Amino acid sequence: MKTFLRLFTIMLFAGIASAGSAAATKSIDDLKAAYNGESTASAKYAAYAEKAKAEGYESVATMFLATSKAEAIHAANHLKVLQKLGEKIDGPQIGKFDVLTTAENLKDAIKGETYEFETMYPGFIKDATSENSNDAVKSFTWAMDTEKRHEAFYTAALKAVTGKTVKDLPVKWFVCPLCGNTFNDKETLAVRCEFCGTIKSSYITF
Repeated sequence: MKTFLRLFTIMLFAGIASAGSAAATKSIDDLKAAYNGESTASAKYAAYAEKAKAEGYESVATMFLATSKAEAIHAANHLKVLQKLGEKIDGPQIGKFDVLTTAENLKDAIKGETYEFETMYPGFIKDATSENSNDAVKSFTWAMDTEKRHEAFYTAALKAVTGKTVKDLPVKWFVCPLCGNTFNDKETLAVRCEFCGTIKSSYITF
């Protein structure tokens, strides 16, 4: 009898876990796409940082290092949600990308971030909301809100590079370790991150 009850309990919880995963089918697919996408963005921005440094744009290189870290944090957050939903992920699939001039790299970064916060993440949030996948909604929202800021940073950097006013760009950057929100030394930092509430003394500095 005890054996039967034990088996029944195991099957019951397995069924619940399976049902939970099935109910979040779209969210899981979206999380996997976002995990791979953010991992690729992190690798790409790290490469863009090296190129910017080689071209003498130290402040732009520092910015790219900070945003690379932010994208890695987004990827890690997406992965945690996937694992919580019972998914086993071997590792990210890094997509192909080209490293061109810093100006061209900034244009590419602007295009990618704009797509993410205008199209990709709103769609993912809609799917996750419809499936009541609250953890996915939070992870997607943190990433989307950060990408809006990244796009603005890249746009300002491109203007500075093309206008030869790079000396006016921020030289120090900060990244929230929980949500990836990104800041620079030309901003007044609030005591806590506006997205997740993390205290500013915890920020990663670049």
